Amino acid sequence: MIKTPYLLFLGDAPDSLAAKVAQGIRDWRPDNAIGQFRMEGCKADMGLPDMTLAEAKAAGAQTLVIGVANRGGVISPLWKKVLVAALEEGFDLASGLHNLLRDEPELVAVAEACGRALHDVRIPEVKYPIANGEKRSGKRCLAVGTDCSVGKMYTALAMDKVMKARGLKSSFCATGQTGILITGKGIPLDAVVADFMAGAVEWLTPDNDPDHWDMIEGQGSLFHVSYSGVTMALIHGGQPDALILSHEPTRTHMRGLPGHALPTLEQLRDTALPLARVANPACEVVGISVNTAALPEDAALACLAEIEARMGLPAVDPFRQGAERLVDALAAL
Repeated sequence: MIKTPYLLFLGDAPDSLAAKVAQGIRDWRPDNAIGQFRMEGCKADMGLPDMTLAEAKAAGAQTLVIGVANRGGVISPLWKKVLVAALEEGFDLASGLHNLLRDEPELVAVAEACGRALHDVRIPEVKYPIANGEKRSGKRCLAVGTDCSVGKMYTALAMDKVMKARGLKSSFCATGQTGILITGKGIPLDAVVADFMAGAVEWLTPDNDPDHWDMIEGQGSLFHVSYSGVTMALIHGGQPDALILSHEPTRTHMRGLPGHALPTLEQLRDTALPLARVANPACEVVGISVNTAALPEDAALACLAEIEARMGLPAVDPFRQGAERLVDALAAL
């Protein structure tokens, strides 16, 4: 088990979205987030107290969590001095990067010398099966996005929260590093061998009660050429009964791909739904989740109203407004 509470390491993140792991922990497990550690030039800010390693240790932090999700998931050489110092200060380290802590000889040596633990959460720990496509009992909801990092995980978490508050049967199913660090369990889907990704999602969302909903954490985007494969595995392995379209309205291009424009919500609907119906012919698009964090209140409400009128589906910002209307849409299926 990863010891809590955490000191969130933001490194030299170029913007807050690059520190989405830290942001997710701050928003969904605030009791676990004592403070943040930022290096010179860091443009991310979680609104937490800036702390030195010594200050965080004195405040009770047990684990330094790498809160950055950079392109390729690499440990920057500039970070290593901080990570070594954290081990020497008495912190365990936790990371969801593809570049594993355990593959860094210097970190391994210092951790062993100091009696500290290295936690790599992006390592599959189960021998997942190949997907078989057989229909499973229970119900499943999946958010699919016009781009990466548009709020798919927040949508699933917010809907699960509303379901539980209503006394309904629901589980949040983490499929990435941030979700795993928030809930303590799940599958690191983008680290699973490609042939087994859809099978891993089947394993994560097995047979359940007929009225139980699995809220599956979405990943990537069918329209993002770097990360479309993981989305496809979720669509087919998840066999969703309901799709939520997720969107960030201020984006001018796909994240990390300035030469690629975002698809419209109509394009997303008309692409994702036929693919979902390959695995579950009864699948429906039931709502739209819009990340309006970059918009002031009036502009956010106008944006949501325009999308709802255009698409004929409930459009909400589930983190800003709550996910009640999206859960209502599930109940109407």
